[in-house]
Amino acid sequence: MSFSCDKCGYANNEIQPGGAIAEKGIRFNLTISEPADLNRQVVKSDHTSIKIVELDFEIPANSQKGEITTIEGIISRSIDGLKQDQDKRKVEHPEIAEQITEFIKKLEQLKMFEAPFTLIMDDMSGNSYIENPNAPQKDPKCLIQNYVRTTEQNHALGIFDKEEISTAEGILHPVAEEDFSLQNLDTEVLQFPTNCSHCNAPCMTNMKVTNIPHFKEVIIMATICDSCGNRTNEVKSGSGIEPHGIRIEVEVRTKEDFSRDLLKSETCSLSIPQLELEVGPWALGGRFTTIEVGDSQAPEKKLKLEKFIAKFDEILQGNKIVTVILDDPAGNSYIQSLRDDSEPDDRLKIMHYERNFDQNEELGLNDMKVENYENNS
Repeated sequence: MSFSCDKCGYANNEIQPGGAIAEKGIRFNLTISEPADLNRQVVKSDHTSIKIVELDFEIPANSQKGEITTIEGIISRSIDGLKQDQDKRKVEHPEIAEQITEFIKKLEQLKMFEAPFTLIMDDMSGNSYIENPNAPQKDPKCLIQNYVRTTEQNHALGIFDKEEISTAEGILHPVAEEDFSLQNLDTEVLQFPTNCSHCNAPCMTNMKVTNIPHFKEVIIMATICDSCGNRTNEVKSGSGIEPHGIRIEVEVRTKEDFSRDLLKSETCSLSIPQLELEVGPWALGGRFTTIEVGDSQAPEKKLKLEKFIAKFDEILQGNKIVTVILDDPAGNSYIQSLRDDSEPDDRLKIMHYERNFDQNEELGLNDMKVENYENNS
């Protein structure tokens, strides 16, 4: 929702998310190192908190309405808020008013970019965004982290477990073990209600357990929205996190390479060095697809992305050789080999590696208790 008043000059760029709450929260850690960074577009929801580290200044979540703005706009709005009732404070509390005036000067210095600073934006709903001016390349100044919400954060968003809502006995009766075997699960397509990720309309998701040859058992979920026509598919590992991470490199030389089956889990990052392209984990969710999937996002910066898409066309036509790299700390990604088991695939390299502390932290493994977990200690 956007409007401006010609008489008083008031403008409003308030937004309300039209989609569902994201599965995970999101945190942006952005280093403002040049004046151009102040012009980055920002989309922030109601549930976003913002902190400027150098000033120890924080805007709490739910204290402002969601809006489309810029880094400079965030600072300007903070200055305007602090200036409110300053005249009254100067009379009633002159010392506090003087402190606020000095702090406003510091914020003004940030707007004039007199020194680099760090801005942290944390949105528990996962529905915020900071523009990457280097897209589709990785943003070297912005660290993006997705995290699992706490119980308190879920409650603040209105998300509750079934056990928290009601303890009444449900209408579904327990199924006897012999009435539903594992073989039934492997052959049957299950359905459950959900909401469309685009228009948030109620729809059904189909779920099927599938065994991928030479890999493992996975769960594929496909959703078709009757309201807007949106179609999505997502894949989840059927066996949890692997003991080691996996890095897969495939050299795409011929049309044959486009036909390779590819499974990219939600924890997997994808990169193509020849295009300076990098897509981080959680960006696309889990996918079961092929190498020839393409880029369907509308370009925001037309000229730059037109050149990038032209390079993509060269790849799809077989005129440019590239290397596709999948790096999955959870070890749940896969690219099909085009050779028999006994013959090595010269264009496919698979490496397993030990995860570092940060990767284990991202997967929630560092604090996981796997032995004697029934004891509180």
